[in-house]
Amino acid sequence: MSDKDHRKHSSIVVDGVEQAPSRAMLRAVGFKDDDFNKPQVGVASTWSMVTPCNMHINALADEVGIGVNEAGGKSVIYNTITISDGISMGTEGMKYSLVSREVIADSIESVSGCMGHDAIIAIGGCDKNMPGCLIGMARLNRPSIFVYGGTIQPGKNRTDIISVFEAVGGHANGSVSDIALKTIEETAIPGPGSCGGMYTANTMAAAIEALGMSLPNSSAQDAISEHKMSDCHRAGAAVMNLLRHDIKPSDIMTKAAFENAIKVVITLGGSTNAVLHLLAMAHSINVDLCLDDFVRIGNDTPMLADLRPSGRFLMSELIAIGGIQPLMKMLLDTGHLQGDCLTVTGKTVAENLADVKPYPESQEIIRPLSNPIKKDSHLVVLRGNLAPEGAVAKITGKEGLSFTGTARVFHSEEETLKSILDGTVVKNDVLVIRYEGPKGGPGMREMLSPTSAIMGKGLGAEVALITDGRFSGGSHGFVVGHITPEAYEGGPLAIVEDGDEITIDATTRELNLNISDDEIKQRLAKWNKPAPRYTRGVLAKYAKTVSSASEGAVTDKDL
Repeated sequence: MSDKDHRKHSSIVVDGVEQAPSRAMLRAVGFKDDDFNKPQVGVASTWSMVTPCNMHINALADEVGIGVNEAGGKSVIYNTITISDGISMGTEGMKYSLVSREVIADSIESVSGCMGHDAIIAIGGCDKNMPGCLIGMARLNRPSIFVYGGTIQPGKNRTDIISVFEAVGGHANGSVSDIALKTIEETAIPGPGSCGGMYTANTMAAAIEALGMSLPNSSAQDAISEHKMSDCHRAGAAVMNLLRHDIKPSDIMTKAAFENAIKVVITLGGSTNAVLHLLAMAHSINVDLCLDDFVRIGNDTPMLADLRPSGRFLMSELIAIGGIQPLMKMLLDTGHLQGDCLTVTGKTVAENLADVKPYPESQEIIRPLSNPIKKDSHLVVLRGNLAPEGAVAKITGKEGLSFTGTARVFHSEEETLKSILDGTVVKNDVLVIRYEGPKGGPGMREMLSPTSAIMGKGLGAEVALITDGRFSGGSHGFVVGHITPEAYEGGPLAIVEDGDEITIDATTRELNLNISDDEIKQRLAKWNKPAPRYTRGVLAKYAKTVSSASEGAVTDKDL
């Protein structure tokens, strides 16, 4: 390729007499004469002091910029937003969480599209950053790499943010004292990095690496480490290689690559949010991915990782034994991964994994394929008269495979949490939280506060929870989310009444309200759609444009 080909976007902005005003403004931010002849690489940083997940990313962005400049490009660092699920959890503010994924994608597309960046490196550290970055880069389809901000170190006594949430439930039932709760609060989050289990951040980082959009091992590095700084530096050289060979996201983010990502997520016991985000990421690059793909792939993909929230180990402990690369090598060697998929190294998955060594024999975190935790996927897509278009459960088998109980209906997360903590919720209840879907919430809040309170109160094996909202990667227990159609759209969840019997069956993959079809029809005929909760601003716009959770909750589906 010619130099002009490497600069096919930036040359429009900075070349020629007529672009002298553009160059004048860029000189003010540090451009020299030679820089105008270099490919421009937008470095999208999600740094902020909003959350520990992202508080260190400014330093990572600087290192990415150095790597780009040393490799012959001109880096241009800019910021996009982040919010914190962990801080906003259980409040009205959590409704902005999934919305922020779209804001991040829109802002990356807007900035790099406007400024004529020839390539993009995005750095994310918290749940919505990662899919937001990938969606933005995919829309522009210019040579791109994602860099994960890295995981946090464990707190005192191997605690993490989920320990704090579950301690709240323990405090409510008297098993955790005031002093113990304060100690956990003060010590569980020791510094920078994403939440320390196989929660949504680490799940999505692993999925993106398996997809081929991160450098090998980017998903399995401590936030504050030489390995993470090296990952950032190497991304600069790697993106310049992608430019030279004109390798774009559409060359990497293929259907086969998404299938690889799904398999890695399943083996790791990853978050239900991966379903939502992978559907959205596939939509952004025009790949046909649907819930049935998760069913098909899950049928013969086992869960192997004994990681939190349902397991024993933290991400930092997986990092210490080699991260996800030995797992991917094992899956490749046994025919579970498609090795010919291209990656951001410019090499295939198989080429990247060729020299990867196996895990130490003594490790207990990743089970062998011959002895899985669960022989098929823990991400179970359910259908039935309560979820005609699908729902997603996270069932590792430790909770059992079926649950039948009595409906206790709530119209918000806050109502539910209060009833759990005050003892209203009892054994054999199926908690129904509705009007929390993408449109009805709006924003499809995560239900970490109530699920953690259930576990903290010792009701994890005795109470189920179903919702048209979603769950944090830290949630565990008998929980079903993403129920579609959502209640606000007239889905059957809207007509469940206190005392109804509900059955969740992971074996038959059904979610059913145990009343007659005629009774369901009669109730639906009487149902009236609630007024929207927001009529102005970003939440109102989101509610107007967002698609169903079964389609990834994207905002540009029917434009």
